[in-house]
Order: sequence, then C-alpha cells, then structure tokens
Amino acid sequence: MNVNFELYKVFYHVAKHLSFSQASNKLYISQSAVSQSIKMLEDKLNCRLFIRSTKQVQLTPEGEILFQHIEQAFNFIQTGERSIQEIHSLQRGEIRIGASDTICKYYLLPYLELFNQLYPQIKVRITNRTSPKCVELLAKGLVDISIINLPEEEKYHELTVKKLQTIHDVFIAGKNFTHLKGRTLELKELVEYPLLILEKNSTTRRFLDAFLEKIGLSLAPEIELGSVDLLIELAKMGMGIAFVSQEYISKELERGEIFLVKTKEEFPPRYLGLIKNNKLPLTLAAQKFADLLNHPTYT
Repeated sequence: MNVNFELYKVFYHVAKHLSFSQASNKLYISQSAVSQSIKMLEDKLNCRLFIRSTKQVQLTPEGEILFQHIEQAFNFIQTGERSIQEIHSLQRGEIRIGASDTICKYYLLPYLELFNQLYPQIKVRITNRTSPKCVELLAKGLVDISIINLPEEEKYHELTVKKLQTIHDVFIAGKNFTHLKGRTLELKELVEYPLLILEKNSTTRRFLDAFLEKIGLSLAPEIELGSVDLLIELAKMGMGIAFVSQEYISKELERGEIFLVKTKEEFPPRYLGLIKNNKLPLTLAAQKFADLLNHPTYT
C-alpha cells in the first residue's frame, strides 16, 4: 500500500495530542487541511481512525494500533536526526535515559555527575518509570537506553542486555522487631509478620512473588508502595519488615537504624542491567554514557 508520508505525519500529531487544532498549530496548516488528510488516510486504509465529537477526539481500536507503530517510527527518525547532528562533536545534543527513582539515586548519580563534568553541553533527560515500563519506553524509541532491574531468565526481543551490578535482596526491620535479631527464620514464619513490599508492577515484586510461589507461599503485605526509600523509612519506624536490596541500605545499617532479618532460604542474586534497542544505533552521547557504565573504574 502506497500512502503519502505526510498523511502519517498529520495522523501522528492528531493522535499524539488528541486534537485537530493542536495538530494544525504544530504543522502550520489549517484545521481543514488536517481533517482532509485524516479523511484521505482513513479512505486509503479503509477504516476509521478517530472518533470525533464536539468536546473530544479519541482513537478507535484501529487508530490505537496504527499509532503504536507510527509513534515508534517518528521516534526512530528523530533519533537518526540527533545522531547526524552529533556526529562530529559532543558540543551539543542530548541523551534520554529510562530508569526508576531508586536506580537513579542508588546507582546512576555518580555516573550522571561524571558525565556532566565530561560533556557539560549535553542535555540529560531522565524518565522515571518502573523497570518494565522502561523496557516499553526503549522499545518505542522514547529513550536511548534504560537501566533496569533485570528479570530472571527473560529474553528481550530486539533488545541488547548488559549486566552492570549485582544486587542482593534482603529483609530488614527496625526498633519494633529487635526480638528477631540473631534468629534465622523460615520464610513461612516471616510472611506472618507485617510486610512492607513494592507494588506488583515492579520487577522486584515479581521476583519475590515468583520465589515464594516456588515454595508454596503467597504474600498478603501490610503495605505496598512504589518507593524503596519509603519502605526503608517505614522499616526504621517499626511499621513492618521490608524487602529491599542490601546495596541500598548501607548507611542505615551502619547507623544501626535497621538490621537484617536472616532467612533460612536464600534469594539468588539479581542484576541491574543496561538495555538498548537493536533497531536504533546509539547516538554518540548515549554511547559515551554507556561506556561510563560499562567501565565503573572511570568513577
């Protein structure tokens, strides 16, 4: 099917903003021209792409499917343009990174600081999402690289994965649970205590749920949160026993604000990983940042 690229361009902006008037302003064409372009595209594809009313514009199911592909294509084109702009120097440009708040705070900060010192003209844009969402952002071309908690044995289609750091999952508790110090509990005992756990949409929570399922246990957390920092703070207050990575609690352990709750069953180590999209060559700026992560001795 031979469809003029300009029609897809109009469709992209209408679908992105869900507004014919905003698409008109973005493309510097009349709203009537936008409507005519969408009508032509719908005729060529033999389907309706938008549901239009006086108050709002919505994508039809067919429109949603098309937008998923068109959005990715436009992101890929923009990445190509940025690569050409940066090809001769690192005096301009940007890098787009997907990572969770926790990974930014406990892993990425020194690398971001060093990168800014080395390449002060490069803009760094970070999108904070859970690890599964960061994978989706990368697949769509909305970020250049993502740094995530790697799921166990999951193979990503058309994505390259590089392990960066080993992380070890532990249970921690504070002042109201000092009677557990020095004891080694079976997990079937531990799950009877008030547990503070990350939300189900996180890789860490999926890992914990899968591990417990293998030994016939399930969770009924006292509190579910989207922030590791909050889990640590609540554990310090004695609100419950939290499940976190040991690499994120060194200061609190040193100060004696929390302690490790030992379990008979040991969790296998997990990894932080750098992932990139095989369909998109990295921009020069993104490659330089990836090199820093791959060579931690730089920091």
